[in-house]
Amino acid sequence: MEEREAEAAGTVTEPAAVAEAGEDEGGLAGRFLRLEREQSVLLQALPPFGEPVSHVYHPLDYAWEPHCDFVRRYCCTPKRVLFLGMNPGPFGMAQTGVPFGEAWHVREWLQVAGGVKKPPSEHPKRPVLGLACQRAEVSGARFWGLVRTLCPDPHLFFRHCFVHNHCPLLFLASSGRNLPPTELPPAQRDRLMVLCDRMLARAVGLLGVGLVVGIGRYAERRARRALAASGLAVRVEGLPHPSPRNPRANRGWEELAKARLGELGVLELLEEGVRRR
Repeated sequence: MEEREAEAAGTVTEPAAVAEAGEDEGGLAGRFLRLEREQSVLLQALPPFGEPVSHVYHPLDYAWEPHCDFVRRYCCTPKRVLFLGMNPGPFGMAQTGVPFGEAWHVREWLQVAGGVKKPPSEHPKRPVLGLACQRAEVSGARFWGLVRTLCPDPHLFFRHCFVHNHCPLLFLASSGRNLPPTELPPAQRDRLMVLCDRMLARAVGLLGVGLVVGIGRYAERRARRALAASGLAVRVEGLPHPSPRNPRANRGWEELAKARLGELGVLELLEEGVRRR
């Protein structure tokens, strides 16, 4: 029994909620959700993840409702800029289904709603509480806090921008520690990265993105590799990661990020939208 449970913990289950997504849902948001559904099915077909992975969380399964609400609200038109994260954090997207999804910003500012279920195998130290989660994810609070400062109305940000993760899975060690994809066994990591690279390139093409901003060096590198392999001539740049693990982020990340967005021309794009409001 314990052996079967351990095997299930490292397996990506096929998302039942995803399977219920309407095949005939039209518009860009519907096509984007179908692409994510396809990715979920491909992830489910991967072999179970072994040590050091103890649990795998797939928010596009159990948090599909708020994720769909997020996409349908804010991904209805082509996007000039795609902000790209690495994978869900335990107190961000793993709780809310939204990239960098610190619960307060998702619930109160983005006005995203929807029921969040439990993952098939939940780590006792990392319970999923959904939009009611009281623990703030620092990275998400910093990222969406900056966006809220620049664009008081979220629709002003999403007029030209969207936010996405390279990989939709969260990996946990037996201790409950968050395992970044770089710490997966090489063979498993490589299979996962190839799959996620292909899906990222398709998402960029679908949204008509002209600039991918990788949040952190890992996301920037993956975007460069994925888009080069696909033959898409899309500009890729980087933004310092807001994680407290990044020493630079703890010395005034918002000002650092604003300066970088200014260099990339994104700040001007956002400010133009606010002026036209």
